Amino acid sequence: MKQLLLLLVLACGFSAAVQAQTETAPANAVTTEATTPAPADGAVMVFEALEIDFGTIEQDSDPFRIFKFKNAGNEPLLITNARGSCGCTVPSYSKAPVAPGLTSEIKVRYDTHRLGQFRKRVTLTTNAGEEPIVLTIKGLVEPKPAEPAATPEQGQGLFNNGGGK
Repeated sequence: MKQLLLLLVLACGFSAAVQAQTETAPANAVTTEATTPAPADGAVMVFEALEIDFGTIEQDSDPFRIFKFKNAGNEPLLITNARGSCGCTVPSYSKAPVAPGLTSEIKVRYDTHRLGQFRKRVTLTTNAGEEPIVLTIKGLVEPKPAEPAATPEQGQGLFNNGGGK
């Protein structure tokens, strides 16, 4: 719900900025747009996507997804905290400030050993505003296919011709 409200506010702000034909962006904003006409005051996180869909994956498959972002502001961006919604979702990120105009990423690991549908969030605390930024991962983990028996049954082996019949 907060994401929808944030996107609605950003869309209204963008419309007003286009109508006024100004080149300034609101200070300390978070947006999902890939480009910004001019650096805004303060740090501004611009994500390629706020949600990543794993799709349908096999149990114990690749657990990592990467959220890429750019600092579109005019001050260094600092992530002070990143917290997963549960122990199965673990974010990792650089503790170093991201200079204006540069990009970085947040790597999120999900425990793909757990079966079933999932939707997990990572909450970021940054200097790009007072409101936390919420990233989402979702998908469906299906069980691995059953593995064949380790040894062949009697009369069905590779070198067994069934008793010489």
